[in-house]
Formats: sequence, C-alpha cells, structure tokens
Amino acid sequence: MTENNESDYLMLSGIQHFQFCQRQWALIHIEQQWEENLKTIEGQYIHKKVDQPFLREKRGNKLIVRALPIRSHELKASGICDVVEFIKHPNGISLQGEEGTYIPIPIEYKRGKPKKGQEDVVQLVAQAMCLEEMLVCEIEKAYIYYHEIKYRVLVEITEALRSEVRKIFKLMHQYYQQRYTPKVKTGKFCNSCSLKNICLPEALNKEPVRKYMERYLE
Repeated sequence: MTENNESDYLMLSGIQHFQFCQRQWALIHIEQQWEENLKTIEGQYIHKKVDQPFLREKRGNKLIVRALPIRSHELKASGICDVVEFIKHPNGISLQGEEGTYIPIPIEYKRGKPKKGQEDVVQLVAQAMCLEEMLVCEIEKAYIYYHEIKYRVLVEITEALRSEVRKIFKLMHQYYQQRYTPKVKTGKFCNSCSLKNICLPEALNKEPVRKYMERYLE
C-alpha cells in the first residue's frame, strides 16, 4: 500500500457526523446504514443549487466555482466543496486560465440555523485545509450559509481549529481501521437523528444484566 493510496481516504463530510455523534458516523461510514428523514431531504434540496460540478461563474473581481472536488493527503480525506469563491487579490495565488492572483474562500451550505456544537465548523475547516494543501496557500476565513436564516456566518480558520480537525480525523481513521462502532451517551439530540430506528438509543441506556446482578448482589 502506498503512503497516499486514496482508496483508503475517508469522506471529508463524515467529520460533521463524527463531531455530532461518533456512533452515527460509524453506522453510516463503517456499517453502511442510512435512513432518510425530513432534515436529510431538506439538506439534499438545498445542495441541489450548488452541486453543479466545475461550474464557474465570473462576477467582477470574483470567480465562483461550485462542487469543487478536494482532498488532503495529510488528513487522508476527500470530498466536495459546495462553493469556493476566488477573490482577486495581489497577495493571492495564480489560477490556471485566469489573469491575476486570487484568495480562495470556501463556503458550505447548510439547512437550518447555526448549531450549538462545532460539527459544521470542523467540516468547513477541513475543507479549508484541503484547499490549503492543494493550492499551496493559507486560508484565513470561510463561511457557512444557513438556509433558515438566509445569511453567511463567518468562520476564522485558526491553528487551534486545524489541530482539532487533525485530531478528529486521526480518531476517525482508527475507528475505521478497527471497524469499531462505539456506544455513546444518548440525549434529546437523538430524536432528530435519521438513524434513530437503526441505532436504538433506548437500548444503549439499558443496564447490562451482568452489571445489574453485580449491583443487586452487593
């Protein structure tokens, strides 16, 4: 096996599932299980607008590229950027077939509104890291567009966030290689999960018979 065998790469979008719930990620990406619910269908509808591979659009000093394939040998992950806006800037990078230099800004489209957790943020940072590696540049900011609130939320690409993404992908690769589906602490968030009927979170909360007997005998 070569060092950069892309057949071993994980789906970049999986980091969003993993950050939300490690068990959800394992059920989808290791056990290949999936169910649709209203939220997943809404998400697919929203992405139809941007999922037009290699479509390029010029708007003044801005070049917009949709559904851009990306990958990172460092993270051993690959995926798609919903939108990358290349803004003309003297300190930017050269692009094939374009005059001048540009700064890349990835934009991820999401249904709903900003979340309390960091799952959307780490996915966007992972995309930025892929672009940095591919284009040999540094990306300072990116955006998440939330369909419910109809505007972009700025995400600053910090070294702390890059380190967090590296740590998460390292654990994802360990789980994937071991084919390990973890048990997790359940909560109200389980009710909105499309895999609730497969995961059966109620069963995870039940005390094993052995532990119950040990506690009873004590």
